[in-house]
Formats: sequence, structure tokens, C-alpha cells
Amino acid sequence: MTELTQRPTAPAERSRPVLTALIVLTGVFLSSLDLFIVNIAFPSISASFHGESLSSLSWVLSAYTIVFAAALVPAGRWADRAGRKKAFLIGLAIFTASSALCALAPSLSFLVAARVLQATGGALMLPTSLGLLLPAFGPERKGAAIGLWSAVGGAAAAFGPPIGGLLVQISWRWVFLVNLPFSVLALVFGIRVLREVRDPAAHKADLLGAALLSVAVASLVAAIVEGSDWGWLSARIVGAFALAVASGAWLVVRSFRHPNPIIEPAVIRHRAVALADVSSLVFFSGFGALVLGGVLFLTGVWHESILRAGFMIAPGPLLAALTALPAGLLGARVGHRAVGTVGSLLFAAGGLWWITHAGAVPDWAGAYLPGSIVSGIGVGLMLPSLGGAATAPLPPQRFATGSALYAMTRQIGIALGVAGLVAILGTTTGASAVTAFHHAWIFMMACGLLAGAVLQGIGARASETADAGAVALDQAPAMDPAAYALAAGK
Repeated sequence: MTELTQRPTAPAERSRPVLTALIVLTGVFLSSLDLFIVNIAFPSISASFHGESLSSLSWVLSAYTIVFAAALVPAGRWADRAGRKKAFLIGLAIFTASSALCALAPSLSFLVAARVLQATGGALMLPTSLGLLLPAFGPERKGAAIGLWSAVGGAAAAFGPPIGGLLVQISWRWVFLVNLPFSVLALVFGIRVLREVRDPAAHKADLLGAALLSVAVASLVAAIVEGSDWGWLSARIVGAFALAVASGAWLVVRSFRHPNPIIEPAVIRHRAVALADVSSLVFFSGFGALVLGGVLFLTGVWHESILRAGFMIAPGPLLAALTALPAGLLGARVGHRAVGTVGSLLFAAGGLWWITHAGAVPDWAGAYLPGSIVSGIGVGLMLPSLGGAATAPLPPQRFATGSALYAMTRQIGIALGVAGLVAILGTTTGASAVTAFHHAWIFMMACGLLAGAVLQGIGARASETADAGAVALDQAPAMDPAAYALAAGK
């Protein structure tokens, strides 16, 4: 029972919905936009730190994803105990300060450290944003609140690449500086307008479990991205793989023994939920390779400017955003497995199109755009399907935990996908680079098809729930603000 549930707030005492929405959604939009523009700025960042390898540069993207995934559950539980307003504003302040540090970064290592700090801020903001928005709107307007929250993610997905391309014309540092004035305004008004919501009975988080998750994923990513340079059988790579296995095994054991684990066994014992999370891990590995790979192909092989590349990439995220909401509604009717299966096939078909049509000669309309359209629609179908399958079968009291686990698997998958892309591309140039990108798209296809195959195990109707409230809330993870592009880093 939360404080809000124990003492219903009278209409006159409620936070002003419009102002609350503007403040909360500003933070959500900026954090989502930051992801897209960091991806599009990646070539410019690479040029700035020209002495660094692709594997080293990839940590600008992956460090955020790994830390965010590990911190999400502890941050959410702490926010419930300490207060969602407090957590949101602290997260926004951390995000603002770390954005400034990213913009001022004198070295790659400094930039990666600042991105880790950004991940902490993002992990505090995301689980609290919807938690502040829903009470402000009230139960009778819950659907409108969720729709607004979801639409912000779609808008960031659609406008991120072109905005990023425009900002990079000045400097890649502007993709971080653009956050500052809006974040400061949101902080100032948030202190005055937002109302506190807390749950004094909320459990403490398992911080050691979060650390184990971070170590396991970071070790695995490091082994993948550095394998070619260090040698796959070298002591360092074997040691990194061993550390990943040991940390992961310890996390599993701890999850069964700790009263409030990062990965709750009661959730993953549900077969449909467990398979949906596995499918999410696999699919977003392909997704991570897709988003960063598109930027690197357009700028590295076709030698397009970052501005043009931003506009060339935009149709895919736009279609994903437009497709996700109707796909979520359709999934609630016919089953998430059916909609997700079609999405996985379209996602793989986009990769197949690029393999057979995209070569060394630039041809955006004929060779790149069709694949972007098809894969974008596929992503839009998969997002609500995976989110729904991973959460809808759960009882209401497990919904938040299921949503957090889904978000974790999604972002871990993206980190692994970026690592896989880096390993595939290596240091290839010229004609061999085209072949390397074809291999990357094969990896993307394989992830899409495997994710769809795993979804078949949940059963035609197993992803649905008899609880109408859980189905309604399912739309939240379906269009999570970070959904279409955490490629590499956000």
C-alpha cells in the first residue's frame, strides 16, 4: 500500500496535470533524445578522439546501457521509499550535470565516466516519471497519461536523428549541451509543482546484485569487443569470459536467496514471461547492431555527412513510433505472439534487403530506405509484443517487477548487440567494409528470427492476462522512451 493509496488525494489537492506532465515529460524527452543524438554523433566523436579504436569508442554507448540496466531496479525501489519526486529531481540534476561533463570531456575515458553518471540519472528518472504522472492525472485519465508518456518516446525517436545531425554541424558537444537549459527549467519548476508520492513499506534494493549484474555484462561486452585485438584465446579474454560467468552465476544464486533480488525468481518462473525476456534479449541485440550500424554505414561506407545521415535514418524510428501503439492494441486482442512473430519477420526482412541491395555505391531511395521502412515497422510491432508478453501474464502486484526485468533484458541486449557489431566490423575499410556490414546485417537477421522463434514457446494466448489493469498498463513498457534506440548507449 502506498501513501497515495492509503490517503486518496482530493481533486483540489492534486498536482496540476498539465504542469506536471510538462516537467516530467521534459526529462523523459531529453533523456530519450540524448540517446538518438549520441548515436548520430558517434562518427564525430570518433573523429575528435581519432587515436582511439572502435572498440574503445563503443563504450561511450555501451557504458550507459549497462549501468542503466543494473541500476534500474535499485533506483525504482529507492524512489518508492524515499519519494518519487525526490528521486526524479535528483535523477534530473545528475543527468543535467553529467551532460555538461560530457560536453566538456577532454578525453575518451572522461566521456565514458560521464556517461556512466548519466546512466545513474536516467535510472532514477525513468521509473519515477510515470509514477508521478499517473497520480497527477487520476485514475479516470490514466489512459491519457500513459498515452502522453508513450508519445514522448515516439517523438524523440522520430526527431532525434535529424536534430542530432543539425547539432553535430556545430560540434558533437552540442548534443549534450542542448539538454542544459531545458533540464534546468524542469528542475526549477519541478521543485515547486511536483507532489511527493512514496511507499514507506517498499523493500530495500539488492545493491550487491546490481553490482554483480554490471560486472557480468561489462565483462562479457569487453571480451566480445576486444577479442579480435587481444586474441580470443588470450589470458585477458578468457579471464573476462570467466569473470562474466562467475558473476552471472553468483547473481543467480543470490537471486534465490535474497529477499528482494534484482532478478526475482517468482517472475521468471512464469514460462511465458521468461521466454519473452529471452526473446527481448535476443531481439534487442539485433536492434543495437541495427541502429549504430546504420550510422556507421551511411557515414563510413557511403561517406554521407552526419546531417544527411540523420535525415536518412529518421524514417525507421518514425515508423516504429507510429506502429507501436496500434500494434499494442492489436496484440491485446489477438495475442502478442502473433504480432511479435510478424514483427520479427519484418525486422529480419529489412536486414535481408540491405544485404541484397546496399553496396558501395550510395543509393538511399533504392537501397537503404526500403530496408529502413520494413525494419522500422518490424520494430514497431515487436516493442509492444515483447513488453506485453513480458508483463501482461503477471498479477498486478508483480507488474512493476516484470516491467523492470523486461527493461533490463532489453538494454543488456543492446549492449551485447553493439559489442557484436564492433567485433564484426573490426577495422575493415573499402570493399571489405561492405562485406563486414553484410555480416552485421546477417547478425541482425539472425537475432530477429531467433527472437521470433523463442516467442513461439509462449503459446497463442499465454501472453494475455485476465487482469484488465495489467493489460492497460502494458502500453507503458511498449513505448518506453528509450525503446527505439538505446543503441549503444542510453
